[in-house]
Amino acid sequence: MSGFPSFNYRNGRLCGESVELDRIAREFGTPCYIYSRAALTAAYREFDAAFGARDHLVCYAVKANSNLAILNLFARLGSGFDIVSGGELQRVLKAGGDPKKVVFSGVGKRPEEMRAALDAGILCFNVESGAELRVLNQVAGEMNKIAPVSLRVNPDVDARTHPYISTGLKENKFGIPFDEAESLYASSHEFSNVRVAGLDCHIGSQLTELDPFIESCEKMLGLLDRLEAQGLQIDHLDLGGGLGIRYSGENPPLVREYVDVLCAGIGQRRQRILIEPGRALVGNAGILLTRVEYLKHTPHRDFAIVDAAMNDLMRPALYDAYHEILPVNAKDDISAKTYQVVGPVCETGDFLGHDRNLALRQGDLLAIMSAGAYGMSMSSNYNTRPRAAEVMVDGDHVHLVRERESIEQLTAGEKILP
Repeated sequence: MSGFPSFNYRNGRLCGESVELDRIAREFGTPCYIYSRAALTAAYREFDAAFGARDHLVCYAVKANSNLAILNLFARLGSGFDIVSGGELQRVLKAGGDPKKVVFSGVGKRPEEMRAALDAGILCFNVESGAELRVLNQVAGEMNKIAPVSLRVNPDVDARTHPYISTGLKENKFGIPFDEAESLYASSHEFSNVRVAGLDCHIGSQLTELDPFIESCEKMLGLLDRLEAQGLQIDHLDLGGGLGIRYSGENPPLVREYVDVLCAGIGQRRQRILIEPGRALVGNAGILLTRVEYLKHTPHRDFAIVDAAMNDLMRPALYDAYHEILPVNAKDDISAKTYQVVGPVCETGDFLGHDRNLALRQGDLLAIMSAGAYGMSMSSNYNTRPRAAEVMVDGDHVHLVRERESIEQLTAGEKILP
């Protein structure tokens, strides 16, 4: 998955599918997230088709972008879902997702979240510690239910990605240490209200090389063979997600290359294969539209101060992440300058891009590319800033899929002392 297939210039104007982005700014204001239905659909179908006739389930990682319209679109395409909270479960159900295609990950599941997932009848809990397994067994017993589980095993594989999104090393908080997994599986018969259903791992996000996937898969398959030799029946093998996208100069593997190496390693084993892509499905299917409020020229730097900020798109401030920044209307009548593209939030870390060569005037529109993943889902109300609107382009149609928040909504639950 690379490039921006649904966002292209036509006659010098940047469009989402067949819709000019300045039209969206006029109708819905800025900042505004814009998603392409065609790009989302194509991305899901590419993953699904890569498996061919092999038994599989693509479980979209909801944390990447949890908008109901996106969840509903994937549900209609047949997707499963990887959730990490009770709130995400409720979103999936509200969007029409099939609970029997839901896997529940996360290191800190609360008993009430477990109850909601058991009531819904989800496919599997990805259990991340022995303590969690004991609590889940107790909760299921109180409900007179049997909880299907996979143990999320930490294979101690370097994902070669940003340390904040690397999850498969032994020092990370995620998963059960590889050397302890076999004994915990062996003790599963002591838990009368859980049923071993699968084996799970996830080593990180934004991986741009195949070798970490191959290494992790090989370790998991060795463990799978040992578990089956002990008589445990493992119905599915969940190999997580993490396939990266192109933000700028990256060259991540093609989806088919990624799936092919997984399937080649698994060979003729009978287990159903689950994967949990998030960023690779939505990242390049969305942008953040913002307007230049001011151009500020100083002896040391030139700043383009825009109306989007770190509360709208946290990735640059949090990870020093790079996003392409494109002018919505191309210009050839003014000279480009090197700008620091920054927001209005009172933090020096509030930036969207450093040292960008842009020809700008006050009031111009800019598109922050590759913002479909971990953009809106990580946004906040810092500085009492209402969160952005979200729209979906579909050919030459535009659908508002989340209204812009108001100050009244932000303060509605607050109370003044008597």
